[in-house]
Parts: sequence; C-alpha cells; structure tokens
Amino acid sequence: MSDESNSRGEFAQEPSALQNREGRLHPFNWYREMRAENPVSYDEERDAWDVFRYDDVKTVISDYETFSSATTPEDALAGDGPNPLSESMISVDPPEHERLRQFVDDRFRPGTIRDRRPSVETVAKSLLEDVEGDTFDLVSAYSFPLPVVVIADLLDIPAERRNEFKQWSDALVAAPREQTTETLQENEQQRTQSMIAMTSFFRDILENRRGSDGDDLVTLAANAEVLSPTEQLGFCILLLIAGNITTTNLITNAIWSFAEQDILDAVASGAIDREAAIEEALRFRSPVQAMSRVATEDTKLGGEEIEAGERVTAWIGSANRDASVFDAPDEFRPERSPNRHIAFGSGIHYCLGAPLARLEADVALAALFDRYETIEMTDAPLQAVSSPVVYGLESLALHVE
Repeated sequence: MSDESNSRGEFAQEPSALQNREGRLHPFNWYREMRAENPVSYDEERDAWDVFRYDDVKTVISDYETFSSATTPEDALAGDGPNPLSESMISVDPPEHERLRQFVDDRFRPGTIRDRRPSVETVAKSLLEDVEGDTFDLVSAYSFPLPVVVIADLLDIPAERRNEFKQWSDALVAAPREQTTETLQENEQQRTQSMIAMTSFFRDILENRRGSDGDDLVTLAANAEVLSPTEQLGFCILLLIAGNITTTNLITNAIWSFAEQDILDAVASGAIDREAAIEEALRFRSPVQAMSRVATEDTKLGGEEIEAGERVTAWIGSANRDASVFDAPDEFRPERSPNRHIAFGSGIHYCLGAPLARLEADVALAALFDRYETIEMTDAPLQAVSSPVVYGLESLALHVE
C-alpha cells in the first residue's frame, strides 16, 4: 500500500452502489455513470462528497492546502488511546509531512529498492516451491505472503506472524458485507482491537531497539530523534499495513486481468512487456480505489460548493477510467503509452512504497511465469474483498502445469 492508505472511520461505510457482491467486484459501471451525471456529488448517508473525474480527483489528492489529510480528533481515537496513524505521514499536511517522510525517503528510492531484488526473488521462489498440486489459490499461497515476508524483513519482525499481520491490516480497511448499525459497530470494534494489538506489538519492539545499531526500519524509527514515540508507532504500523495490502492486490489483479484478456502467455514470453502490463493493471484495477480528504475552506469543485470541514472522497478507480484522459479506458491495453494513471496517488502524498510495490509485482510475475508453462484461472466464483478503499479478490484459484 502507500502513503495514501487510510484506516479512519470515514471509510467504515461504503456507498450504497458498492454494498453488494456485483458492485464490489465491478464498480466501474457506477463510476462511468457518476462521471457522466454526477461527477461531484454529496452522499447524505455517508455525509461525504464523492469526486469521480480525473482532473477533480487529482486536485483533491494533490491540493493539500484546500483538501487536508489531517485527522479530526474523533478520527484519531482508537479504544482507550490515540490512533498512532493519526500522527503518521498519511494523516498530516506540510510541514509535518516532510519531517515524517524525509527521514526514511532514502530507503525507498528506486535505486535502493532495486538492490533488494535478489532477496525478493528468493522469497518468491521459496513460496512457489511450497505450492502443491496443479491447482492453488494465488492469494493465500503467493500474492499475500510474498509482500508480508518482504516487509517483515525490512522491519526485522517475525514473518511467521504474518497471519496476524493480515488480520490486523484487513480489519483496518474492511467494511461489513451487510451494512447495518450493528455490523458497522462490530466493524469499528474490530478495527479498534486491531489497532490496539498492533500498537502493543510495535511498542514493545521499539522499546527493545532504542539505543541499538540495527539497520532495519523499526530500529531506524526507534532511534529517530525527529519522531515522537507515537510517531514512531504510526510509522511502523503504516509500513506493516502498506507493505502488504496494496502489493497483494496488485499481484492478484494483474494475474486476474492478464487471464481475463488471454494474454498470460504473451506476458510470460515477453511478447508483451511485463512492466508495461503491470502499469496497465495498476490503472485498470487500481489496488487502492479511494482516498479521503477534509476541505479546509469553502471551495468550489465541479460546479458544486463544498464547505469547510466536509469530507471529500476522491475515487482513484474512477479517475483511472476517465475517457477524457485515457483512450478506450475500459479496455486493457498493456501497450498504453503514456499511462498517466494515479494508482499511487499524486503530489506530496505520492506512494512512498511505489518502487517496492512495482519491484515485488515484477519479481512475483517473473517467478510465476518461470515456474509454470501453463497458468489458467479456474471457473471458481470471484469474491471482491470487502472494503470501500482496497480493491482485489479474496481468492483466485489457478490451474497450473
């Protein structure tokens, strides 16, 4: 995931159009309709504005002076204490944002990330060696554990706890399948419990690593004088969440799209450039579909008056299908160039982990294609993850040879 990941309460409820299996799996018809008829619209049920066109979405996620990432006091509460993510880089504006991001920027630069390719390749090959039989679930066996093991290595935390990491991360971005007052309250309770568990987990590790000279990211945070203790916690929790959810869905969505378009063999053979195909997968089925902001002042967008303090949800998944920017946007075109998608955000909050996510996806696909001559989707029904923010599949059954 990215600097743009969001676990705040405004995403506890999905728009009504996405509160069913078909809407979650294929939101793009709703996006198309809204771009044409209600590009900036107010949803009374969610008490939020929704923005659908590319230029407007980019404005909302880029113009931090008008559309703030900062949390409100009620957003920041988690159980009996503050939510550390409210003091992380996703939840602050400049100048605090630069302070929180710059101390780790060097670790995520493309050149630095490229040096990690051999270690990611080792993880990918090891996971595929554990796959048994000629049919397996891509998500549980491969696209989920790979980024978790990689981020666990960067943080120097035990990868064998990855199932717990997934449960915590999923809870922070999930929405109940059937949305009632009761299920929404249960969902919020699970979110709070997960935040408490992650806070406790990292608080202990940070305490143990203060004053040590390790090279991992937790030790870096523990000894960063520019960070307060709560900011150190927020940094670690953000990296754990961002380090697995987005990349899991990128890998899954890429294979799903390639299989659907019958281009798996072409990508595997190099007839279609793999990196370009990944970029098109990012546009076509963006792992993060929405980002939330709060208006800092009365402003006008798309002909609508938005008042200070009102929430604005920018639908990236819709922006990346806008026909005013992308030719034949509902067609998967791996040769698309330029590809101006904003799957990793835009402006100061552009995804810190974008180079790592791209590397992991490229390595994951290369290893998969190297191991199997034939890869096919089975006819097992597809179920989208239950989240108004994250877009992907709960499972993807593959037949391989």
